[in-house]
Amino acid sequence: MDTSLNKYISETGFCSRREADKYIEQLRVTINGKEAHKGNRVGENDEVRIDGEVIKKKKNSSAVYILLNKPKGITCTTDLKDKTNIIDFVNYKSRIFPIGRLDKRSEGLIFLTNDGDIVNKILRAGNKHEKEYIVSVDKPITIDFINKMRNGVRIGHNLVTQKCFVKQEGPDRFKIILTQGLNRQIRRMCETLGYTVESLKRIRIMNITLAGLAPGKWRYFTPAEITVVNNMVANSSKTAEGDGGMDE
Repeated sequence: MDTSLNKYISETGFCSRREADKYIEQLRVTINGKEAHKGNRVGENDEVRIDGEVIKKKKNSSAVYILLNKPKGITCTTDLKDKTNIIDFVNYKSRIFPIGRLDKRSEGLIFLTNDGDIVNKILRAGNKHEKEYIVSVDKPITIDFINKMRNGVRIGHNLVTQKCFVKQEGPDRFKIILTQGLNRQIRRMCETLGYTVESLKRIRIMNITLAGLAPGKWRYFTPAEITVVNNMVANSSKTAEGDGGMDE
């Protein structure tokens, strides 16, 4: 049975569908030696290569689930041409890729895996998985700022963010919990309201927190964490990703 090219790439554990689309757009993907394009489909006997490397589904490979406390300056990409890429930083023994993104300037919790199915379920926009952040801005926060952040901010011509939990944590610091994953969402919300983000740290995704994990360090999911995450995404479709997935 034929599979869409980006889905095929994701299921090999090479990268997410969204990043696969980037490789395809950059003409770095071939099918049976011919230049691939978005919308192409792949049969079980086809040969897919990225930058000349054959990629295929690995039989009997065990799923890997890692959580990393990403430091600032690391880019959430599988593209090894980017010298600050997250793959070289983690330096894992087999191929893994990040679930969603954190801006290069941001820090905190991000998942990495080789399981394309769970990636697509977690990133799907309709799944409403919580992500919690601590954010510092460049000037004192007002009640008006908090209320506007809670109730939705227009960050594009026809785009207003969903209502969300926001709590002031200090003179220029607040906590925010999102279920959306729009590109650079928190930074864009703040900029619209006249504030600049000085620091942004993701401290929780779903049931998993950064507790006990130092900046730059990673660990495997515990069996209990894997069970809870699988239960939380059990009813999620794996056929599409959301707009931006787990961006901040």
